[in-house]
Amino acid sequence: MKKLPEKPPEEWDEIAIRTMEKIHLDPGFKKAVTEYNTRYLAWDDLTHRIPDPEQRTETWAVMKMLRAMRYETVSCPSLNLKYSTTPEISRSLHIFDRYLSGTIRIHNKTISLEQSYIINSLMEEAIASSVLEGAATTHKVAKDMLRKGREPADTSEQMIINNYLAMRYIREKKDIPLTLEFILAIHRIVTENTLETDAVGRFRDNDEIVVADPITGVVYHTPPEHTQIPALIDALCRFANTSDDDGSTFIHPIIKGITLHFLIGYIHPFEDGNGRTARSIFYWYVLSRGYWLFEYMPISRIILRSRKDYALAYLHTEYDEMDLTYFIQYQIRCIEEARTDLLTYIEKKQSEQNATKAIIRTIRTINQRQADILRQMMEHSDEYFTIREVSETHGVVYQTARTDLLGLAEKGYIRKEKRGREFIFIFNEGSDLWKEEEKIR
Repeated sequence: MKKLPEKPPEEWDEIAIRTMEKIHLDPGFKKAVTEYNTRYLAWDDLTHRIPDPEQRTETWAVMKMLRAMRYETVSCPSLNLKYSTTPEISRSLHIFDRYLSGTIRIHNKTISLEQSYIINSLMEEAIASSVLEGAATTHKVAKDMLRKGREPADTSEQMIINNYLAMRYIREKKDIPLTLEFILAIHRIVTENTLETDAVGRFRDNDEIVVADPITGVVYHTPPEHTQIPALIDALCRFANTSDDDGSTFIHPIIKGITLHFLIGYIHPFEDGNGRTARSIFYWYVLSRGYWLFEYMPISRIILRSRKDYALAYLHTEYDEMDLTYFIQYQIRCIEEARTDLLTYIEKKQSEQNATKAIIRTIRTINQRQADILRQMMEHSDEYFTIREVSETHGVVYQTARTDLLGLAEKGYIRKEKRGREFIFIFNEGSDLWKEEEKIR
C-alpha cells in the first residue's frame, strides 16, 4: 500500500442532525445512504462515488448517524470498540453456524474427513501465515520441508516450522482459558530461533515498534505505549473468557474470535510475531467454541491473496472511531472464501478416495492407509517418500509409517533405497500395479 487511506471527518453528528430530513425528501439520497451502509463503505470509498465534498460529507454524516444507532459495544476498557451487524455478516454467520460446527455434506451426502486433511490444512496455514510476515520461500519447497521433516535452512523456513508447531499446539490446548501465559507460550513457539532470545515469549519493553511499510517507511499504526500492555492483555483475556452465561452481552463466537485477532494486532505487544500470534489465537478461540471445521480451513492463504485489504481493514477500523465492522466484514469474507476452498478440496479428495478404494479392491492384502500411500506414490512416481514424511502426512507414529512402507516394499509395489542416513521409498513402475494403472484410475 503506497499511501494511507483518507481519514473521515471527526465532526459528523451536528451535520447529520441538519441533514437527516433529506432521507425523507430526497429518494436518491436515501437510496445512496442505504446502499453504502449495507456495503459498509469507508469514508475514502466515497471519494470517487461522490465527487462533491459537501455532498460527500452530508452523506457520510447520515451514514454515521444510522450506524451509531445500531452499534454493539465490546467490553475492552480504554479502546471503546464497537461494531454493527450488517446483512452480509448476519447471513455469513448463519451459514457458518450451520456448516462449520456440525456435519459437512456434499451433493446431499455426509462426508467424513480424514486426519490427513487436517495436517494438510495446518501446513497450508503455517506457510501462508509466515509469507504474510515476510518469509521468503516457495510453496513447494516449504510444503516439502514440512512433509519430509527436513531441518530449516534459514529464518524463513524456521518461521514456517514454528507456525506449524503453533497450530498443532493450539489444537491440543483448545479447552483451556486464555491467559497471559498462554499468549506468551504461543509467541514463544512462533518466534523460536527467529528473534533475539530476550524478545522470544516476552512483551516489548519500549515504544520503538511501529507498523510501517518496509520500503516507503509510511507508518500505518503506532501501538499503545508498552507500559499499557499488561493491562490491555489482561482485559483481552477477561473478554475472551467471559461468556453470555455470566450475564454479559452476547457476542457471536466468530465475531469474538475476530475481535481477539484485531486486538492482538492493535496492541502489538511483541517486538515481532504479532500477526502470527493474532491469527493463532483466532484459531484457538473458534476451535474452543466448537467450530471444528476451522481446522481444515487455512484462512491466512486467503488473507495472503488480499493483503492490502487486510491492512485497510485494520486502518479503517482505527481511523473510524474504532468501528470493528470493517475488520469483521473483511475476515468474514475470508472465512467464506476459505469455506468454499474447503468444499472444492474435499470434492477433489473424494475422487482420490475412490482411487484408493480401487487399489484396495485390486490388492486385498493391504490396509486403507497403505492403499492411500500407494495412490500418492503412483501420482508422484518421479518423487521419493520418506518414513518421516508418511508419518507426518498421515498423522501416525514413525513406527506405523515404517511398517506400512516396508510392507509395501516386501510386496514389490515400491522400492526401498538408502540415501544418506535414511531410507527413501519410490514407486516401482515395474510392479503389476503400474500395469493396472488405467483400470484403477
